[in-house]
Formats: sequence, structure tokens, C-alpha cells
Amino acid sequence: MADSRSSDQAAADATASGPTSTKKQMILNAFVMNTPGHQAAGLWNHPTNRTDEYNTLSFWTDLAKLLDDAGFHAIFIADTLGAYDVYRGPANFVPTLASGAQFPVSDPMYLVPALAAATKKIVIGITASVTYEKPYALARRLSTVDHYANGRFAWNIVTSYLDSAALNHGLDEQIPHDERYARAHEYLEVLYKLWEGSFRDDAILANRETGVYIEDDAVQNIAHNGKYFRVPGPHFVAPSPQRTPFLFQAGTSSAGNDFGGKHGEAIFISAQTPELLRKTSDNIRVVAVGHGRHPDHIKVIAGVHLIIGKDDEDAARKEADFRSYTNTEGALALFGGWTGVDMSKYDDDQDFRFADDSPRIQSLISRWAATVPGTDNKPWTKRAIVEFLTVGGLGIKIVGGPQTVADQLEHWLDVGGVDGFNLAHVTNPGSFEDMIKYLLPELRRRGRFRGLDDVAPGTSAREIFLGNTEHTSRVSPARLPPDHPGSKYTWHKGQPAPKLNEIKP
Repeated sequence: MADSRSSDQAAADATASGPTSTKKQMILNAFVMNTPGHQAAGLWNHPTNRTDEYNTLSFWTDLAKLLDDAGFHAIFIADTLGAYDVYRGPANFVPTLASGAQFPVSDPMYLVPALAAATKKIVIGITASVTYEKPYALARRLSTVDHYANGRFAWNIVTSYLDSAALNHGLDEQIPHDERYARAHEYLEVLYKLWEGSFRDDAILANRETGVYIEDDAVQNIAHNGKYFRVPGPHFVAPSPQRTPFLFQAGTSSAGNDFGGKHGEAIFISAQTPELLRKTSDNIRVVAVGHGRHPDHIKVIAGVHLIIGKDDEDAARKEADFRSYTNTEGALALFGGWTGVDMSKYDDDQDFRFADDSPRIQSLISRWAATVPGTDNKPWTKRAIVEFLTVGGLGIKIVGGPQTVADQLEHWLDVGGVDGFNLAHVTNPGSFEDMIKYLLPELRRRGRFRGLDDVAPGTSAREIFLGNTEHTSRVSPARLPPDHPGSKYTWHKGQPAPKLNEIKP
């Protein structure tokens, strides 16, 4: 769980340190997806991998139990609402098929109750988009799973970014980027009104002696009538343990950073160097403070791929083995989905450092060349890009034994100013078992990871990530901090009903 520190220090370097440790302790989340091929195209076919069983419930409950027992803070399940169909496009999803490269993808929300029932402490986080579903319906579904998870639920807010998703949800083209975020701000306003302001805190009596389940004057309509949404209300689900689920967010643009700084409680970021991470993490906290929030109330989590063995040689051997199962077409399909760039338009031997017609690729390549060992003066051809992508996608990659990996994570944690990591797998089972066997004991020995050792079963997601310190005081430690914009809408016990539409968002 996270402690508080002075606001000046926390603004630059929020921490998850233990009560007696002087070192920042890292948050560790498992980063997965309900698909055969998450970020390692073709690796579903590796002999140790079982991701082709992603549609069986036991695959997920076994993984959740493993992570829960090891002390991971959360299992975060990514999602997407359309096929990656840019590569060899237009609208060509065929390159994703053999490798299972984020195709097909099942809805992660239905996993939440099962994973919660199979575990005791770990937070279960899922991705759901605010662009293609009405807020009233999504508010109901998220409240329901927060109930079934007894408050151990987190929601990753996304606005979606694929043309294929827009077309399959009835649009001729995507809503423009900044307008998606403008809609998202109002969308969250609607949700806060439903979750926080529709029911009074003491609305549910369930009094068998009087026969009164809910007080007559304890539920109100929200009467929202905005630019994008009209929702009379009231909310149709009783307040859940957190009311508002713990909020993840991962926007990286200017509009995304502003949205995350206002609403997000844990922000997912990625960069090729710790120094770039520091710029992003510092900026997020500055934005949060600008919205009147305490910087300790926003945790910054970096994405990273680990290949870890008993020593460096063992890890290198594993990496070579993994690469023998990679799928080039799948990797380039993922790249097209992530960047919007169709690599089939370029020659196989072209050096993309000099691709004048693609500034996006040049920007990526320049960062990779500066950070990937031994590649600063080597040409970045399609093959080099595929080799980089196929084990670990676009993000940070660390390969080595326990000491090497722990050293690197400590460096990224301290220099990057982040609070922890989303750890993606190459194989599952395999990757997480290696982390638990080799890495976690080393991090514990260094005082860098305590996990959920001191957390009572059933502790809410918000308590696990934010703690319960003097500047997080609230009606319940599971609830939004008072400086969060959503808390303005809360209908507290003993208070008159708030006039929701007179509250400035």
C-alpha cells in the first residue's frame, strides 16, 4: 500500500514505500489481455504457453490465484474494440489471424466476478471505452462488478483509437481525437452524478422490522442535460463498495494527459528512457495539482516486458527460444494498429532512419536506436523492427537474471519518477512464474517490494493503491478522496440532496 510524503516531494516522486523503509517500494501489476496473442505475436504456439485457452475460465482463475498468492497489486486486463487492420490494408485483418495478434478478443468484464471469487486481495482491473457505449448502461455494469468484487475493482478509461472500432459501432469515421476527450469529460460527469449523487450514503435501510428497503427521500434523479448526453436517472444499481471504481487511465496526448490528470488515479505510461518517463510522470502530477488534486492521489505506472531466468545466460537463452516462435506478419499487424503505419508499403531492406515520408516511424526509430543496446549505428529495416516488436511490443524490455532485472527496475523506478510497473508476459504460463520465482525474492531482499503482505482480504482497490493517509480522509477509505472532481457530487449522510447540475464539472 502507498504511504504519503510531503506534497513537494510527492509531486515529483510519489511513492509506495513501506512504513519503515526509506526506499520507494514498487507497485507491480500483471498486464494481460483476453486473447491468444497480446504483445508477443506468434508466441501462443510456444510449448509452455496456454494463451490459446483464454476462453476457459480455469485459465484465468489459475493465473489470478498465482498472482494473488505472490502479492501482485493488480491484474490488469487490456481490451480493444476492433481488429488491427492497417497492415496490408485497407481494412485487412488477415495478417493477425495465424499469430492470434489481438484477434480474437473476448470481453474482459465478465472475468471480474470469477477472478474476485477465486482470490483474496488482488485488484482486478479491466478496460472499457467511453466512446461506443452509453454512460447509463456502463455505469450500471461497472457498479455491478464492483459489488461482486467487493470493491477490488478498477476501470481503465479509454476513448478508443481504431477506425475498425468506429466503423463497427455505426460511425462513418472516428470522432476527432480531442472531441473524444471532450465527450469523455462529460461522460465522467454523468457517471459521477450516477455513482456519487443519485443515492444518499444511508439510502439502503433493508429494515425487516419496518419493511422499508430504501428511504423515500434518499434517491434522486440526476437530470443531466449536456452537450453530448441526456440522462435523467436515477442510477439503477445500489451504491457499490467504492461507489466510483478505482480509475485507471492511459492517455499520452495533451488532451489525454489533461483528462488523466483530472480523473485518473493510476496512469499508465511508456517511454524508451527513464528520463523521458520522468518528464511524463512529472507533467501528469503538475496537471493533477492544476486540477486541485494532491499529487499523492495519482500513481504513475510504466509498462515493461521482462524475460528473466536464474541468471543472465539463462534469460538470454529464453529470449532466443522465444524469438524462434515469433510471427512477422502478426508483429507488423500489431505495429500498424498501434501506430497507424502500414509497413507493407516499404521495401524490406529500407533503413527507416531515413524514411522522409514517415516522421512517426523516424521518431520511434531514433528513440530505439538510442536505447536498444548495439543498435545505435545499425540500420532499422523491417526485420530489425520485427525483432524489436515480437517480444515485448513497443515498450521497455529487460532481459537478465534476478540481479540484472532488479537493478534495471530500480533505475527506472527512481530516475523515471514512477510508482511501479505493468509487467507484460511473453508466455503464460511461464513469464509470471519466472518473475515470482526469481525476481520477487530479490526485490523483497532489497526492500523494494512488499506487495499485499499487510493488506487484509477484501481491502478495496483504492485503499491498496492510495492508502489511507491524512490527505486521503473520506467517509470510507474505499471512496474517492475529497480533492477528486467526482467527490463534489457525493450525497453524504445527513445532508440535503446536492443540486447536481449546479456543480461545475
